[in-house]
Amino acid sequence: MHTTVPDHTQGERAVAFGLVVNAVLAVVKLLAGIIGNSYALVADAVESTADIFASVIVWAGLRIASREPDEAYPYGYGRAESLAGVIVAVMLLGAAVGIAVESVREIRTPHHSPAAWTLAVLLGVMVVKWYSSRRVQAAGRAIGSTAVQSDAAHHLSDAITSGAAFVGITTALIGGPGWEPADDWAALLASVVIAYNGVKMLRPAVGELMDRHPGDAVVQEARRIAATVPGVAAIEKTVVRKTGLRYYIEIHVQADGAVTLDRAHAIGGHVKAKLKAELPGTTGVVVHMEPYEEEGGGPTANENEDPGG
Repeated sequence: MHTTVPDHTQGERAVAFGLVVNAVLAVVKLLAGIIGNSYALVADAVESTADIFASVIVWAGLRIASREPDEAYPYGYGRAESLAGVIVAVMLLGAAVGIAVESVREIRTPHHSPAAWTLAVLLGVMVVKWYSSRRVQAAGRAIGSTAVQSDAAHHLSDAITSGAAFVGITTALIGGPGWEPADDWAALLASVVIAYNGVKMLRPAVGELMDRHPGDAVVQEARRIAATVPGVAAIEKTVVRKTGLRYYIEIHVQADGAVTLDRAHAIGGHVKAKLKAELPGTTGVVVHMEPYEEEGGGPTANENEDPGG
C-alpha cells in the first residue's frame, strides 16, 4: 500500500474558513471601535485585516505546494508552503509593531472612555477567534503544515488582543476619569504577545527552508521501517529533510557483502518501497547499499546508490 502525501485540501478548507471569519470580524470590530471610542477594538480590526491577507498567502502557498514534482522542480514545490509560513509570521510581527506604536500614541492622547457595549462585541470576538484558532490548528497539525499552523497563530493572536481589550475597557469603565487609556495599555500588552507568537511561528518555517532536522521521531521511524526489510543487516546514516508536506530520505543500508549486486539492488528497492508505504508524506527515498561488517570492523567506503533512487 502506498501512502500519499497529506491532503492539502484539508488545510485549504481550514484557511478558507478562517478567511471568511476574519473578513466579517474585521468590519464588526472596526465599526464598533470607531463608534464605541475604543482603540483596542480598532487595533483588533487591523489585526483581523492582516489575518485576511495572511490567509490568502497561506492558501496560495498550499495550492502551489500541492503540485507534483516536474523537470523544473524535481523535488516538488513544497518550499512554497514553508515560504508562506515565513511571510505570515513576518506579517504577525509587523502587526505587533504597528499596534504597539499606535497604542503609545493613543496613551499620550487624551480621549473619552470606551462605550460599555463594546465589551459584548469583544466577548463574541474572543469566542469566535478561539474556535477558529483551534479548528485551523487541528487541520495544520493533521497535515503537518507549518503555514496553516502560522495562520492558526494569527487567529489566536486576535483572540488575545480581544481579551486584552476586554480587560482594558473593563478597567477604564470601573476606574472612571483618569483611567481612559487602560484599553490602550491593554493593546500595547497584546502587541507583545502577538510578537512572541510571530517569533514562535517564524522559527520552524525558516528551519524548513534551511533543511533543518525534522525531529528524531521521524528519523527513528524511518530507520525502524527500513530495518524490517529482509536482507537488511544494519542501518547506518539516515538523513531526512522536510519540503512542505513531503519528506525526502537518504538512508545508508548495510547488507551481507557476499550478496550479488542484483540482490543488493533488490533489497534497496524494498527499503524504498516500504518507507514510501509506511511513513506518511514520504515522497523521495535514496538508498545507499553498503557491505555489512561486525561492530568494530567499520563499513567500507564503497557506496552504490540505488538507481531507482
